[in-house]
Amino acid sequence: MSTTIAAQVEELILASYESMYRLAYSYTRNQDDAMDIVQESAYKAIKSAGFVRRPEHLKTWLWRIVINVSLDFLRKNKNELTCQEFSEPAAEDTYTDFDTLEALKVLDERERTVIILRFFEDRKIQEIADILNLNSNTIKSILYRSLKKLKAELQQGGLLYEG
Repeated sequence: MSTTIAAQVEELILASYESMYRLAYSYTRNQDDAMDIVQESAYKAIKSAGFVRRPEHLKTWLWRIVINVSLDFLRKNKNELTCQEFSEPAAEDTYTDFDTLEALKVLDERERTVIILRFFEDRKIQEIADILNLNSNTIKSILYRSLKKLKAELQQGGLLYEG
């Protein structure tokens, strides 16, 4: 394993730790589960650092790991309901629009991922395309379709405030 790549991966994990947590939390809505996902993602990234061929794509690669570990976690724990889901959100949680977070449940995994990366993590369309290994036009289509679904859900629940 290249020491340079391993060091870059470790540095990136440390620099992106909060963003990784927010992304994982947006999937699980549970502090402990999000921390577990971040730890598992960091472990997988460090363990696989030697297989990275293009260091310029490390950030995209790390985001993909966090997303995949989050989705795997959700699949494994699909029927479990934790007490944390009904408690108050973490003080450090930066996602505070609870109506929108609740509305995200109407989206499938890929749509939710695109919305979270675009609006919660402020990623550009091309960066999302790279992370998800999709064409940027596909990401745009998913984004617009998802926004329509969210708008309909928020309007239906009387949660959309138009000014």
